[in-house]
Amino acid sequence: MPTISIKGKNMPESPIRKLVPYAEDAKKRGIEVFHLNIGQPDIKTPDVALQAIKNNTIEVLAYSRSEGSEEYRQKLANYYGKHAISVTSQDIIITTGGSEALLFAMGSVCDYGDEIIIPEPFYANYNGFSTASGVNIVPVISKIEDNFALPPIEEFEKLISSKTKAILICNPGNPTGYLYSKEEIQKLATIVKKHNLFLIADEVYREFVYDNVQHQSVLSDFGLENHAIIIDSVSKRYSMCGARIGCLVSKNKEVISTALKFAQARLSPPTFAQIASEAALETPQSYFDEVTVEYKARRDVLISELSNIEGVKVGYPKGAFYCVVELPVDNADKFAQWLLEDFNLNNQTIMVAPAAGFYSTEGFGTKQIRIAYVLKKEDLITSVNILKVALTTYNKR
Repeated sequence: MPTISIKGKNMPESPIRKLVPYAEDAKKRGIEVFHLNIGQPDIKTPDVALQAIKNNTIEVLAYSRSEGSEEYRQKLANYYGKHAISVTSQDIIITTGGSEALLFAMGSVCDYGDEIIIPEPFYANYNGFSTASGVNIVPVISKIEDNFALPPIEEFEKLISSKTKAILICNPGNPTGYLYSKEEIQKLATIVKKHNLFLIADEVYREFVYDNVQHQSVLSDFGLENHAIIIDSVSKRYSMCGARIGCLVSKNKEVISTALKFAQARLSPPTFAQIASEAALETPQSYFDEVTVEYKARRDVLISELSNIEGVKVGYPKGAFYCVVELPVDNADKFAQWLLEDFNLNNQTIMVAPAAGFYSTEGFGTKQIRIAYVLKKEDLITSVNILKVALTTYNKR
C-alpha cells in the first residue's frame, strides 16, 4: 500500500474543528449546542457587500490578476491610509483568505528548516502552515498570569539563531484577545532590526479593540519598511468568513515580488469574493462602532460570569473576540469531548476549543480552553451556567 508523507502525518488536526463530529452527534440526539469554539461572528455581513454580488451583471466569470484587481488594491491602500498605514496598491497582494497570505509569507522568507519565533498560545493554524511550509516554530511562552502580555524581549533574544528568519505575532491576539501596546511593538521593532529579521503581524482583528486603546500596526511608525509584513482578511472585519479574501501587505519590494510568484502559481483569488470585499470597503464607520460596542458588552458579560466560577482563571481580552480560560479539570480535551458526548443541562451543552492546540510546546495549555464570544449576551450567560454545572459534575465523576 502506498505510504502517506511524513509532512502529511505531521499536519496537526484543528483544535477548533476536531470536535465537530461529537457536536453533530449531540444535535442528532436533540441537544442544543452553544458554539463557543469558533470565531464565526453572528453579526450581519454589510448589505453593500451582498448587494454587489446580487446586482452584478458579469457574463464571463474570468480570472482576475494574480495579485488581485488594481481597483480593489487601490481602495485597500486608501483604507490603510485611514489607519495610519501608508502603502500603495503595489504593496498589496490579494490572497484567498489570511491563511494563504500566511503561507505566502512563510514561503517568501523561509527555507526548509528555517525558524519563526511566535509567542504562544497562538492561532492554531500557524502550526499547520509551518508544517506545510517546512518551517519550524520556536515558541516563546506568554502566561495567563501576565494576561498573555509580550514575553520579556530577552526571552526572544535567547531563541534567535542562524536559522531564525522572522517573529510572528497576532495583534489583537487569537486565542488570547491580547492587544500589544506601542511599547511592546517598539521592542519587537528594535530586535528585528538588530538581528535583520522579518516581523510578520497578523492584524485581521484590527477594528476590534476596546477600552479606548488604540491598535498599533507594525507598518504605522516603527521604521520597519524593510522588515514588516502584514497579514489581513475581510473574514472577521465584515463578518465575511465565507468570502475567503485576505491580503499580504509589505513595503519590502522583494517580499512582494516573491509572494507574487506564489500567487501566480495558484492563478488568482476568487473574482466574486473580491467584488464583495471591494464593496465592503464602503461600509460606514457606524457599522464598526456598533459592532465594537456589542463585542465589548459581550466580553464584559462573559468575563463577569466566568469570574463567579471557583477555580477558573481568565485572560482579560482587550481586542478580538476570544479569551483563554483555565479550568479546574484534569484535561481540557477530555472535558470538551465529555461535554458533547455525556453531558447536558436542560437538553443544552456547549462546544469549546481545547487550548492545547494553540500551543506548540508539548504539555502546555492542557487545562485551558478558548472561548469565542460571538454569541448574544443571553446565550453567553446560559453557556457559562452550563460550564459551571458541568465542571462540578465532571469533577465528581
